Amino acid sequence: MSTSGRSGTGDGRASSASDAAAELREADFVRVLARADGDCLAAAGLLARACAERGVPYQVRVGRFGETLADSDESGDEDADATVGVGLDAAADVHLPAEATPASVTAFDVAGELGATPNAALALAGVVAAGHPAGSGESAHVLERAREAGLEPRPGVGVPTEDLADGLAHCTLAHAEYSGDTEAAQAALAELGLPAELDEAAHRTVASEFALAVTGVEAATDRAAEAVERALQPHAIPGGGSGDESDSTDPEDVSAPFATVEGYADVLDAVARERPGTGVALALGHDARDDALDAWRGHAERAHTVLREATTGRYDGLFALRTDDAPVETVARLLRDFRSPEPVALVVSESEAAAFAVEDSAVGAAMTEAARAVDGTGGGTPDRGYARFDPETDAKEFLSAFREARP
Repeated sequence: MSTSGRSGTGDGRASSASDAAAELREADFVRVLARADGDCLAAAGLLARACAERGVPYQVRVGRFGETLADSDESGDEDADATVGVGLDAAADVHLPAEATPASVTAFDVAGELGATPNAALALAGVVAAGHPAGSGESAHVLERAREAGLEPRPGVGVPTEDLADGLAHCTLAHAEYSGDTEAAQAALAELGLPAELDEAAHRTVASEFALAVTGVEAATDRAAEAVERALQPHAIPGGGSGDESDSTDPEDVSAPFATVEGYADVLDAVARERPGTGVALALGHDARDDALDAWRGHAERAHTVLREATTGRYDGLFALRTDDAPVETVARLLRDFRSPEPVALVVSESEAAAFAVEDSAVGAAMTEAARAVDGTGGGTPDRGYARFDPETDAKEFLSAFREARP
């Protein structure tokens, strides 16, 4: 059945892995409508790769809360189509939510049910992008598969490149003193006296320095010490960090174009929002590494600069940041985890807004109502939301509407 997507929470009609696989098994054409974040992008890639292994044509679209993703009818036979909504409350045949369980875990299981051999590194990257440690909770079996294929945990910081200064400066898993500044990150590393070839002790030293740079500043929140752990003790991808996975001939391996699962997650999250077309190519396993890294660097520099320099305001239960232009979702997440003294962090630019909360705070509902109040579009989940509105809208007006909409 051919349908079109409308975005929302994705919680209302969850499909189990077996039910999703049963629906997709009969489809002659599959459309995947995915939310623009690293977890949902990874899930879309896993589903599309499974379709490719089965010789089934597919289409992948990426969008945000409140955005309509229109379908085309290129497959010819509408009755043979299947549409999958990943993290979006789309008018779809299959729904993979991304809240309680990362969508990438469910997609990994769907691919397995379809007889495909899903890439465990991609699935684990989705888990980390969703804010969970690799292998935690319901992703334990994914980590086990990855370890059987050669994935190894190691000390240090989870960055996508072998160049540590590059990785630390552009990592958006945390916000350090030198974040966004490669030269400053290089200077910090130089003071550590690291050997030319990094051993485990050297990686531990780097991890300690990074954690201190994140948590040891006066502006750091109490949550920072816990949040930074997502970037530490990474999982090294065999052969990752210098190429792409398009030359891989073993479908059961954990090949990936980045050095660590955590770095992979960081890049996926950035490109999903910065360059969705590149993000889709990356998730499909195509040679998109260089373009993805370029997008990740630019995304990180903008996000960290705004977090460091923009105007903020504190309200009852809400910490708001206003800026002319920024990757609002990434800044809102970093603000919540590393700078906000309140449980809800809101970022408002000239035409977009995003909010992240520590826990269920009805953020999505408030974002929907606030967007409607300024003739914009928006939506979200209980702990995150996104809105888009006319650049002529006064940012103060949106902020006021969001505050009034909160319970």
